Amino acid sequence: MSELHTAQVVLQEGMHFEGYPDEETVIHLDAAEQFGGQGKGTRPQKLLLVSLAGCTAMDVISILRKKRQEVSGLEVRVRAERADEHPKVYTHIWLTYVVTGKNVDPAAVERSIELSMTRYCPVAGLLRDVVPIETEYEIIEA
Repeated sequence: MSELHTAQVVLQEGMHFEGYPDEETVIHLDAAEQFGGQGKGTRPQKLLLVSLAGCTAMDVISILRKKRQEVSGLEVRVRAERADEHPKVYTHIWLTYVVTGKNVDPAAVERSIELSMTRYCPVAGLLRDVVPIETEYEIIEA
């Protein structure tokens, strides 16, 4: 049987909503000021980018640890191009993985990213068929 996930959003005031992905977590959402927002939360479309970065980051760090890489830091930076016309969807996404550690093997980083993007990250799995996603990485010796 498949797993069922639930979430909800509740209007607070204006365009400010509180989102509840589970019982313990609250995410504040708000629109841009020109659409009645008051700066009380993140734009929903930006959360999609954070979700993609977080999902793939968790995969990559987990795989690198299994490969016994001495990683002391990982940052995933996201850039996305957005269409000019409504619904103003993302038309291209770029991910940059910044891996910090000692003697980190570039082949291990490449393979970890590949596995995340093609097999493990469900957010990437949802997006990759509708928007091009490009990846790159840099390794910083600690």
